[in-house]
Amino acid sequence: MTVRTRFAPSPTGYLHIGGVRTALFNWLLARHFGGQFILRIDDTDQQRHVEPAVKMILEGFRWMNMDWDEGPEVGGPCGPYYQSQRGHIYTEAAQKLLDSGHAYRDFSTEEQRSADKAAAEAAKRAYRFRKIVLDPETEAKYIAEGRPFALRFEVPLGQLIVVDDQIKGRVEARTEEVGDFVIVRPDGTPLYNFATVVDDAQMGITHVVRAEEHLTNTFSQILVFQALGYPLPTFAHVPYVAAPGSKKKLSKRDGAVGLDEYIKQGYLPEAMMNYLSRLGWSYDAETEIFTPEQLREYFTLDRVNGSPASHDPDKLFWLQGEWMKQLPDEQKVDSCIPFLQQAGLIDDLVVSPELRARIKAVVVALGDRLKTFSDIVKLGKFFFQDQIDYDPDAFKKRLGKAEVPRILTEVSSILEKIEPFDTPTLDKAVHEYVAASGLGMGLVVNALRVSTTGQGIGPGVYEALEILGRDECLKRIALTLAILPKA
Repeated sequence: MTVRTRFAPSPTGYLHIGGVRTALFNWLLARHFGGQFILRIDDTDQQRHVEPAVKMILEGFRWMNMDWDEGPEVGGPCGPYYQSQRGHIYTEAAQKLLDSGHAYRDFSTEEQRSADKAAAEAAKRAYRFRKIVLDPETEAKYIAEGRPFALRFEVPLGQLIVVDDQIKGRVEARTEEVGDFVIVRPDGTPLYNFATVVDDAQMGITHVVRAEEHLTNTFSQILVFQALGYPLPTFAHVPYVAAPGSKKKLSKRDGAVGLDEYIKQGYLPEAMMNYLSRLGWSYDAETEIFTPEQLREYFTLDRVNGSPASHDPDKLFWLQGEWMKQLPDEQKVDSCIPFLQQAGLIDDLVVSPELRARIKAVVVALGDRLKTFSDIVKLGKFFFQDQIDYDPDAFKKRLGKAEVPRILTEVSSILEKIEPFDTPTLDKAVHEYVAASGLGMGLVVNALRVSTTGQGIGPGVYEALEILGRDECLKRIALTLAILPKA
């Protein structure tokens, strides 16, 4: 059997990392067994459809390097891969259920259903919709009148529905607990529990791996599978991703939980894949770093935990740093350039060899401080600006001491004469000045850093001075001295 998995997002907004985790599990399972991963867009609910969302979904998958074997922009033998384009397939399947007696026309009104529900609540019993039997003449009359109706699946009573879930284990429900459910609305649009069964069967999906919130839907779906004569896929329901330090489900209120936010910050797809794979899955008790190749080799459903996993931004940030360490400097430069362009720090046009060399020098100077590509803007923007943007706290703390104007004046005189103007020579000269002056190294270095970069943190001060160059350093020290009180 060829393993075929799918991810079927609704294009209603941003791509939640919990959804990406579910998609990743499907992708890894398919790749582990040499099968196919299908991407399907469940867009039957056009009222909630957000037009840019499909593009965001596809771009997110491409960024994650999660290729799909069938689906939008790829095609395949089981298309179309948008539910909104599969109406004829649902119509045929619905007619089959109607003809076989598994579905019926429901002419009930909202008022009738509300009254029945209220009566059930008054009697303290669970409300389950059941077929309102009409004689053939009345039904024919309603059809001739054009009275609106929904198509409902008639749930057979007295049966046990069993889900042998690969993560949750054996889960059961009696059919008495499942009401007759709508499969097609009066306007002709199919509902999820019907359409997803038709799609999964027609697309040959062997493993349905999805969020645990769909577990209760599975009972209804199994009935549809059986009524249409389709083989059941293997089900696996993945626990939700919890908010940091909590057991409640992760939501947008908990901060950056959309994949697009992490892309904007300059995270690496390898770090994100590594992180999401470890949210509820483990290979052993020690290993934290996994390459995409290792994940494809090791991933199986039996290692997925049945309990929710908490989103841990600190863990993701740590993994990001570990993956950044493995990147060649040239690749870091390539990835930092767009962030410098977006911030308006460098021209959007062609990057000259001189500018590229400067960017590389900044990347090297930042070293492991460069955790995400956007950090080049946060930690290194002063390399690409003519003016100094002083950090207020750093200015007050590092430049507010009485000795600072004298220190900057004396160090400026030293910088004028240093040859060559490079990191080792600058380091040596400042140490000699500190020793001769009797001043503290921290006082001198911090004053020098803030007066030339405007920041209290960043790359090594001598590396920063070398990249800025002699003339720029002297100019910035002079500008700083101009705004400091005279010693």
